[in-house]
Amino acid sequence: MAMVFAAGLGTRMRPITDRTPKPLVSVAGRTLIDRALDDFVGAGVETAIVNVHHLADQIEAHLQDRRAPRIVISDERVKLLDQGGGIRKVLPLLGDDPFYICNTDAFWYDSPQSNLVALARAWDASEMDAALLLSPTQGSVGVDWDGDFDLSPEGRIIRRAGPKPYVYSGVGLIKPQLFSQETQDVFKLAPFFFEAAEKGRLFGVVAQGLWLHVGTVAAIEDAEKAIAAARR
Repeated sequence: MAMVFAAGLGTRMRPITDRTPKPLVSVAGRTLIDRALDDFVGAGVETAIVNVHHLADQIEAHLQDRRAPRIVISDERVKLLDQGGGIRKVLPLLGDDPFYICNTDAFWYDSPQSNLVALARAWDASEMDAALLLSPTQGSVGVDWDGDFDLSPEGRIIRRAGPKPYVYSGVGLIKPQLFSQETQDVFKLAPFFFEAAEKGRLFGVVAQGLWLHVGTVAAIEDAEKAIAAARR
């Protein structure tokens, strides 16, 4: 099962996102959300829950004919719930097993293996509350910050000040039980990661392939240039 976050406003990609939701922005001929969903199909994921808010009708229309994975729409038109709240809303659908989470503003290109499968193979419920796919801060496309995390030799994610060697790719596996006691409707996901890190239960898996973060208008051109260069 996967939870695909497609409800955001995409403010950093305006004016494009004034008329087109960010998940439907195309990079090198494919929309961002289709790139994510196709990766899930390749990893054997049968169902993806997609939350919608901003320009929701366009996303629903785009996905209505998709047969794999099976799409379940979580409607947040009335109120944007943030990522944590979006998960809580669909907890009854997620079941008890860990589920994938996925942002729709980044993807990998030319990975020799499925990073989603690699993440699933690394999962250890006895050790982990969440596991995140990471990419190198240096060499990834569209990274305009100093990184997010470091890793211990055992693969635990370390938070520290200063530049870090890895960025969070926007994809992870997480236990639904982390949200079972939450009562708020709107809340962020990141604090759950940070709490897991403090307990030594947040792990990272370094992804293969070129990671492209498409968070701004300029990043679209940067990503397309990087893909063109990789194809030569």
